[in-house]
Amino acid sequence: MSTAIVWFRRDLRLADNAALSAACAAHEHILPLYIHAPHEEGEWAPGGASRWWLHHALGSLDAAASALGAPLHIRQGDSLAELRQLIASTGATAVYWNRIYEPAAMARDSVIKSTLREQGVEVHSFNAALWREPWQVETKQQGPYRVFTPFWRCLRPQLGEPQPLPIPALRGGVSAQGAVPLEALRLLPAIRWDVGMAEAWLPGEQGAWELLEIFADDAIADYAQARDIPSRHGTSRLSPHLHFGEISPRQIQRYLIDRADAVDRRRRPDIEPYLRELGWREFAQHLLYHFPNTPKANFNTQFDGFRWASDDEVSLERWQRGRTGIPLVDAGMRELWHTGWMHNRVRMIVASFLTKNLRLHWHHGARWFWDTLVDADLANNTLGWQWVAGSGADAAPYFRVFNPVTQAQKFDAEGHYLRRWLPELAQAPLPLLHEPWKDASLLKRSGYPAPMLDLGESRQQALGAYRAMRGE
Repeated sequence: MSTAIVWFRRDLRLADNAALSAACAAHEHILPLYIHAPHEEGEWAPGGASRWWLHHALGSLDAAASALGAPLHIRQGDSLAELRQLIASTGATAVYWNRIYEPAAMARDSVIKSTLREQGVEVHSFNAALWREPWQVETKQQGPYRVFTPFWRCLRPQLGEPQPLPIPALRGGVSAQGAVPLEALRLLPAIRWDVGMAEAWLPGEQGAWELLEIFADDAIADYAQARDIPSRHGTSRLSPHLHFGEISPRQIQRYLIDRADAVDRRRRPDIEPYLRELGWREFAQHLLYHFPNTPKANFNTQFDGFRWASDDEVSLERWQRGRTGIPLVDAGMRELWHTGWMHNRVRMIVASFLTKNLRLHWHHGARWFWDTLVDADLANNTLGWQWVAGSGADAAPYFRVFNPVTQAQKFDAEGHYLRRWLPELAQAPLPLLHEPWKDASLLKRSGYPAPMLDLGESRQQALGAYRAMRGE
């Protein structure tokens, strides 16, 4: 009776799980395994918000697997050592996992795969996170893409109509020693700052599907317009579920196709704007795989000579805590602190404010997002920050500086988003809600800070630094 270990990592689901399905098809007994080894992720070990999500996601996966007779076996330590010990104690003849495309994970997995195979253990790895592997999408010159639009034009025709894998028949019954309780991983904060996240999210496979069901109507009806309005759930909010592998792009695509068909088959084109946004996630993974130094280095090396402002801890902290005196920036940063998430358009605005108005290096923002976002993802985080800063692939031009006042007036015209996250300004009349500094008495009564800088002046300083970098 053969036994296989299925090593769960960023694929915390039972359905459409290629490694799990293959293992169940080939072996009589399955041991689902999770190894907590944050030190193996180098300087990009999960931040506080990610650890909170991981705790609850593992609990959800264990409950689902246990209900099928194969509870999740949790360990912590060095992955190779734990796998070898478990293989020796269970007699497992094979290990299955789904691939991660981050540099540290790929290097580790390569060593583990070769070592186990040398010892006579079968090792099988699969793609369960992406529509296509990063090396499967290439230019006519057989190189990587650097611009999204041609990347998407190449990828989109390959997608077809996927048929996600069902939950396989799990056969447990493997006796294994050395497991630790989930609480031993100490993923939850000692000081409970996570109340807002607990109110906002349901980590796990079930939570992912509930969000997809809620979002599907918008995806078919008016996603292209609704996605820019931060006060409504016009975006899917599936990013943390995708990062932890609680749902796959294939599952999302299939579900949206079926929902569109249920309305009217002619509505299928309506889901294309959202599929294109998932394509950006795919593009981010493509870039990280082919350019693994970009989490720290400018994709556009011309920016190596850009004159950033000197590090300023006071200014950085005011940005982090939502005390800049610029309402839309502060609302976004407070939403992030409270819920572990921020609307995508607002992410661009707060990032523009940091890198252009404050002219602080994009590394500062990337690190803060890494620790505070429940959907912190190395590929997406890197692409997003370098895109806004102007230094990345297919980046927004540096001279595009988001004006947070006009952005709020356009996308939060009634002030619903600002009033929710800036309660001290909740009673302000609409024009002053967007520009409270125009009434000194309002600032005094409310305690809301005056702007930490002049938006127009700081924009000109940023453009001057850009021109200097270009030698103009």
